[in-house]
Amino acid sequence: MTAVPEATAVRDTTAASDPPAPRPRRPWAAPPRPVWEEKPSRAGLAGKGLVLLLACLGILFPLWIVVVTSLSSRRSIDEAGGLVMIPKDVTFVAYQELLSGGQVTRAALVSIGVTLVGTLFSMAVSVLCAYGLSRSGSLGHRWILMVLLATMFFSAGLIPTYLLVQSLGLTDSYLALILPSAISVFNILVLRGFFMGISQELIDSARIDGAGDLRILWRIVLPLSRAVVAVITLFYAVGYWSAWFNASLYLNDQDMLPLQNVMIQLVQKQEAPVGLGQAIKTGELSGLAVQMAVMVMALLPVAVLSPFVQRHFRKGMLTGAVKG
Repeated sequence: MTAVPEATAVRDTTAASDPPAPRPRRPWAAPPRPVWEEKPSRAGLAGKGLVLLLACLGILFPLWIVVVTSLSSRRSIDEAGGLVMIPKDVTFVAYQELLSGGQVTRAALVSIGVTLVGTLFSMAVSVLCAYGLSRSGSLGHRWILMVLLATMFFSAGLIPTYLLVQSLGLTDSYLALILPSAISVFNILVLRGFFMGISQELIDSARIDGAGDLRILWRIVLPLSRAVVAVITLFYAVGYWSAWFNASLYLNDQDMLPLQNVMIQLVQKQEAPVGLGQAIKTGELSGLAVQMAVMVMALLPVAVLSPFVQRHFRKGMLTGAVKG
């Protein structure tokens, strides 16, 4: 029987005391993931679906009541004791009376005109300002950016703003609905962040070919920024369409009021508004139906335009904000 060498015995003892080496991970095996990144279970998917369903019902149910009430006759509204949930005796008399002329039709035209003109003006100024601030070599862009940022935290107040508008002769003018709220610094910052993400080499190549700043902006920057431009345009349009405070502050002529202010006046009235047609005078149409119809008319443009811009929201807002 041969004796085991002493050195070999020591090595065996040391090897036995060491922990086993970890098994090498297979290259095709997926790396470990956090718990929140794991695939949800069936119960989790069902819970998410239920929460989304309740959220949708909470949003759509009030809209359903508004639409159904606007299409209901006076008898249906009287039987329901107010707002109608189940449609009966559907009639379009409320919309016919509103669109037949008068204060509501004029207010709708005012809102459409102010929204179109104001959105175009705001987008033109915001795009030009954002493009100038996005170029590091532009004159005084840092100081201008600091001044714009300061306006986000400090403002003159309501009374100085009113006195300024009055001194400029803008009271009882449609310009009072546009100029005081024409620019949003937040929207300029989002546009600036997106413009800064555009390749500088692309702009330099266009400049070498002889293109000026306006041509570069129109032919290169804006086509590459359709997503953020569409989102900011929607923000401005919704802001002008839904605005009512400037009109109540600067307009004294009732014929110049936009749709939102007329809607507020109609909703605050307990009785049917006067001058909307023979149907209201004879009692065929309820004032509540007219109020709900005006609400539908005010919500309709936003509801129609939002789906067309929805696909741009993620790219336009998140990319512009992160790169800024």
